[in-house]
Amino acid sequence: MREQVTVTIILLLAACASAGAQEGRIQLKDPLDGTFYDAETTLDDQTDVAVTVYNNNLALVRDRRKVVLYPGEVSLKFMDVAQQIRPETVSLRSLTAPDALRILEQNYEYDLMSPAKLMEKYVGRPVRLVNFSREIGFQEQEATLLSVNEGPVYQVEDAIYLGHPGQVVLPEIPEELIAKPSLIWLLANSGTDHDVEVTYLTGGIQWRADYVITLERSDVQMDLEGWVTLNNQSGAQYTDARLKLVAGEVNLVRPEPRRHKGAQPLMEMAQAPAPMREEAFAEYHLYTLPRRTTVKQNESKQVSLLTAAGIGVAKVYEYRGSEGFYSQPIRPTKDEKVAVFLEFANSKENQLGVPLPAGVMRVYQEDTEGMLQFAGEDRLEHTPKDEDVRLRLGNAFDVVGERTQTDFERIAERVFESAYEIKIRNHKENDVTVDIVEPMTDDWRILENSHEYVKRDARTAVFAVAVPKDGETVVSYRVRVNY
Repeated sequence: MREQVTVTIILLLAACASAGAQEGRIQLKDPLDGTFYDAETTLDDQTDVAVTVYNNNLALVRDRRKVVLYPGEVSLKFMDVAQQIRPETVSLRSLTAPDALRILEQNYEYDLMSPAKLMEKYVGRPVRLVNFSREIGFQEQEATLLSVNEGPVYQVEDAIYLGHPGQVVLPEIPEELIAKPSLIWLLANSGTDHDVEVTYLTGGIQWRADYVITLERSDVQMDLEGWVTLNNQSGAQYTDARLKLVAGEVNLVRPEPRRHKGAQPLMEMAQAPAPMREEAFAEYHLYTLPRRTTVKQNESKQVSLLTAAGIGVAKVYEYRGSEGFYSQPIRPTKDEKVAVFLEFANSKENQLGVPLPAGVMRVYQEDTEGMLQFAGEDRLEHTPKDEDVRLRLGNAFDVVGERTQTDFERIAERVFESAYEIKIRNHKENDVTVDIVEPMTDDWRILENSHEYVKRDARTAVFAVAVPKDGETVVSYRVRVNY
């Protein structure tokens, strides 16, 4: 009777092994045991994948697969995960029968196969050395690999070979090495087939926002295009993935970094760009690509973030002083640079009114022949809707400033009075307005002034002066400061 039961069990397990072999995923370790066997799953079993990418070189991956698991204790090898995975963040759940699958043990294997690793594993073991010549064809020799430090060392019979002109043939792949990074689980399974979802965080995926501004020649309107640039060096490919991006500063406890050398990324421009859908999420903003996309390993991909036209904008010229001017005599300065800024409101009334993720805004403007030319760029921080944006383009070529301290007097130990004459010259073909920005101390008072000024804040006075084309405007004022 016992022999009949044993034969029945063997036949049943053999049938299971045959079915698993057809699926290409199941291998029984011991048909007489019936309690412990190996299963593996690859991207061929994947039914869905979603990737949420954060600003700080981090992504959340949700990988769904259909796997064949038989009841009992099973070792599941989950292959094709990211090389920069953070194993402590991994979770596994069955979507088919959540209570039927339980993790007993988890391991992450990332000792990947490479020529150097293979040679290291064969130190002290026999290998074959193969050489080829046209005269005698292939020659093979049995050898023992003694060392790989600073080059391979072989023992062939009683001789020591320092290197070899041919090929080294290894009899098999060491069990410690794997072809792909894999998660290995020991599972307690009381169900059958499962749709599983594995969730984990991985490094090596970054995104940034890039913006292109087309500024009209009149300097009063512009068009804006926003692009998301996604860079994947995580060590995995995400095929036909649902892609989301999180804008904001998510706090992280930084692990010890693992360095990974990858190939240089390629740049792929997404086809038929559609703007991303935006929504508030916790204390951040979430952007969702409205279609699925494939993110390859070592690839940079760009997808459309937003487009807007007819945005009102102002070009601002700024000539800035220094707080240190008021406590000491200073020499006259000539031909000083005047900075140029673009300012616009991120509001619905101004054709925008959407959260703008941090990134670089690049400005282009048409020349007299209608060709777009690069006019400058500046970095944008995360900007909520209904806030103003200010971009520095550079310094004006045809607008210069000159400053002369016409009087200086120490009134008391920490009280100073000084007078200034500031000349702004405009060599452009049109009139401009220049903001003369004068940083002060906490305690200051302007005693005399040729032009009206605005107290922008407790430490800043601003003179907004009109300067005619091919002309000059002179501003003078006297101020008392208390340090």
